[in-house]
Amino acid sequence: MDTVTALMAEMVAGHGNDTAIIYHDEPITYAELDDMSRRAATVLADLGVGPGDRVALWLPNCPAYVALCLGCCRLGAIAVAVNTRFRSTEVSDIVSRVGAEIMVMWPGFREIDFLALLAEAEPEALACLKTIILYDEGQKVDEIPTAVAHCRRLHYNDLIQCPPYDDDHGDPDAGCKIFTTSGTTKAPKFVLHSQGSISRHARLVADGFGYSTSQGALLQMMPLCGVFGFSQIMAGLASGQPTVLTASFDPIATVELAARHNVVNFNATDDMIQSILDNSPLDKPLPNVRFVGSAAFATNYAELAARAEARGIRMVGLYGMSEVQALYALQPMDLPLLERIVGGGKPIAPASKVRVRDPDSGELLGPGEAGELEISGPSLMKEYYLNPEATAEEFTDDGYLRTGDLAEMTADGRFLYLQRMGDVLRLGGFLTSPAEIENQLIDHDSVADSQVVGVTTADGSVRAVGFVILHDGADFHEDILRQHCLENLARFKAPVRIFPLDEFPTTQSANGTKIQRAALRRMAEERVNAVT
Repeated sequence: MDTVTALMAEMVAGHGNDTAIIYHDEPITYAELDDMSRRAATVLADLGVGPGDRVALWLPNCPAYVALCLGCCRLGAIAVAVNTRFRSTEVSDIVSRVGAEIMVMWPGFREIDFLALLAEAEPEALACLKTIILYDEGQKVDEIPTAVAHCRRLHYNDLIQCPPYDDDHGDPDAGCKIFTTSGTTKAPKFVLHSQGSISRHARLVADGFGYSTSQGALLQMMPLCGVFGFSQIMAGLASGQPTVLTASFDPIATVELAARHNVVNFNATDDMIQSILDNSPLDKPLPNVRFVGSAAFATNYAELAARAEARGIRMVGLYGMSEVQALYALQPMDLPLLERIVGGGKPIAPASKVRVRDPDSGELLGPGEAGELEISGPSLMKEYYLNPEATAEEFTDDGYLRTGDLAEMTADGRFLYLQRMGDVLRLGGFLTSPAEIENQLIDHDSVADSQVVGVTTADGSVRAVGFVILHDGADFHEDILRQHCLENLARFKAPVRIFPLDEFPTTQSANGTKIQRAALRRMAEERVNAVT
């Protein structure tokens, strides 16, 4: 059966005594991981979790995260990914809107005070929560803030000492994983994937990326709370090869882990690769890695790829998104460097199809013509959770996903990602809606209206820049507005600068007055570059 539990059963049958995960240099076999997941299922079932129920996971990378996801699949429940970099406003919004009654968290991780963040939340925003499960690796915490004082407080390491769960309520069409993604409104959308889409994609990536046939380990540093990291570890599990799992990224530790565990498969963000190049003294810091799958988020990406190539790191362009999962497509290895690093490539699933459509005429376009990318395949999401209108809007009549990405086809059947068609920003490696930041600015008493654009700063990263129109008589204080954003949003979303305007630049069209965001971007670049 095409379920995540069936995938794990197959791997246990064929690789039960083989290493599935290496964590803190300790191996965990497939049989042991399966036992952990069954015990996690018992923990959740004893708390009343059943088919369709949502369990929020506010955890960094650790075996417990994997076990809980697999346990949810066994129960037919849905694991809700909560980014460890989110603030109280974002966390409470996710928990309340999906209706999660259980949240698992690691209060002592990297000295991030998760409980203090929860203390900042409005109690009514977390009223749906009934149970807090505290995970720890030696940093046990008992104090609970007022916002979740009504919840039962349980400790994961105590609960997991229970019998394994024997039943299996997995179903190919049952939802099992929710990722958050930005839209054009204040609230992010919830991308729900089924067990069928997760398990199919895991198998396809394991084969299509060569994980199943490579002799060595996969290094997992991408956060499991994101679709990039989750798609990667599921493919690693489906490959039969070990996955080295780490809770955080450190460039020197990455090089040492890669050498110690014969890492041959590794995907990473461009800033991770740059950090490895900048900090490792070795001529070839990752000598056994076959290639590094990455995406061109930095403006100096070609220069970075050339530096990496000179030191034995072969970078290859990828494509993916929450709605279709990460690692959806991969560029051919034999292309010249400048062609190979472009985002996009050939879909790894033979059944997947891609096409490009002119957004104005609606006509399908041929090779070399830029338009909106539409894609299909076995890794497509089930729906936007609790949002049928957005789900219907996102798909064409014949089942293709409208990606909102500008792309073009190539003569050999690949596609090239060019840029986002809309105004969604990629900040800190995550797609972020400007509307989410704009609404935070407008929430401040002094702000009547706001616009947010992205600019590339001197270090090559993309940062948000805000423009505000103040209420009559209000004073402008940039530091106060930035602090307001920092207190309610993840740090990477907070504008690097905020500027006051009397009015926004606009243009008249047949459809009415439109704000000239391109003019705002130019203005932001001039002002930010003038002071950096």
